[in-house]
Amino acid sequence: MVAKPRSAAITTTLEARLTKKARIDDPSSKTKYLATKTSNDESTVSLSSRGKQIADLENEASSSTLPSTFKIVAGSYEKLLYGLEGSTSIENDDIKFHLKPIFIFPAHVSCIKAVAASPGGKWLATGSADEIIKVWDLKRKKEIGGLMHHEGSITTLLFPSRSHLVSASEDGTIGIFHARDWSVLRTLRGHKGRVNSVDVHPSGKVALSVGNDRMLRMWDMMRGRGVASSKLGKEGEIVRWSTDGEMFAVQSGKDIDIYLTDMSLLHSIKHPSRLHDIKFCKRAHQEGQVLLASAEDKKVSIYDFITLPGHSRTSASTDHDENDKNKETDPRIIAEIVGHENRIKAIQTLNISLPSHPIFTSSINSSANHPHPHSTTIVSTVSSDGKINVYNLADLSGSRPEKSTIHQIQPVATYDTKGTRLTCVTLGEGEIANNGVIGKRNRDQEEEEEDEESATEDHEEGGIGADEENEENEEEIEEPEEEEEESE
Repeated sequence: MVAKPRSAAITTTLEARLTKKARIDDPSSKTKYLATKTSNDESTVSLSSRGKQIADLENEASSSTLPSTFKIVAGSYEKLLYGLEGSTSIENDDIKFHLKPIFIFPAHVSCIKAVAASPGGKWLATGSADEIIKVWDLKRKKEIGGLMHHEGSITTLLFPSRSHLVSASEDGTIGIFHARDWSVLRTLRGHKGRVNSVDVHPSGKVALSVGNDRMLRMWDMMRGRGVASSKLGKEGEIVRWSTDGEMFAVQSGKDIDIYLTDMSLLHSIKHPSRLHDIKFCKRAHQEGQVLLASAEDKKVSIYDFITLPGHSRTSASTDHDENDKNKETDPRIIAEIVGHENRIKAIQTLNISLPSHPIFTSSINSSANHPHPHSTTIVSTVSSDGKINVYNLADLSGSRPEKSTIHQIQPVATYDTKGTRLTCVTLGEGEIANNGVIGKRNRDQEEEEEDEESATEDHEEGGIGADEENEENEEEIEEPEEEEEESE
């Protein structure tokens, strides 16, 4: 990947094609479904501005559109899949969180390495060392089928939208699936070895991936091909976009390197313990974002960012005062999520609505500037100690404490699997509360809304798979060597 000094944003032209024949093996009927999707369009997007637009839209969303219940799904080395339903209530003028198990069963024939829930909470995907991606209807608690696409263990699963699933594998490939018929839109090739992690930009236009070939690769999700790569000098284990899409983080061992979208290094963090997962997250009731980092030290460290990229930190300066100012705004640990007795393997976050109550409104959500006083952000963690914990990010202080003071956040709910070695976790949306009443939508209405949203994502937003043209033969896209630009 080559830095573009004239712009702080990687701008890519998104034209061309995405289409694939696909196969999904249904465990009940054993039939194979084939599908071909067509479309043709061309558009150009600035990742930085697009990420800001999405963040602004999310900020304007009413708490009435947030789920009042949630589902936690965790995988384990023991092949078991745990499903919990979470809810909140008011007890003694305080908010209480509740967890109830809804399923526990062996979902794969080998250890489960990745889980992902789609926006809206309808679909669940699980990946295993058995090389199979299983798809589940999370709301109906029913298995849909198995995707026999990869020839190696599944390392990453994510739903960048309701209509698309992205997977990565030890076979060196990244798969893009259409969630409407589970057709394979593209197989991305370029890594020379295992793909450790992949993450899609909030705009849905591009993705980043890291692997054991010590390369960072960027993919054009519209055309289904690699567009750039950069040598990291070390094996990247996890890559994560920030919530606004203006920067991204690469984790390797104890190190977290934070880059702007022009590949300029913004920060290098040396964490005190071996890391297992990282995730950017918006603050619950204040402006800005934090970086969550789970590690061997049995806790999740919360790094704070005082100023966002695009301000004084983004431009290199040799002025002594400016450098001192930049030092003051470097990320540092402001809080720790505690409550586990062993390494924390994975973390996930979700915005939810909370019960309306006058006393509650005047307590933790008393900020007059916060537009949605009846919502919060929850964090779910899984550990090798067998516990699934839930935390309320509203407990995070809005002010930056002194360096000697680190606030500790205790769990608000815990489920103990009694020693199961948990490996991964995802949070799915539950029911949406309307005027304090949780209502279940009928199935036809739900599917109709999802189809409309899928069409909007594909054609209006120009996200993953928006530009597809008809092809009769299944093909796999491999990044051409001559188009690869590398920088040390």
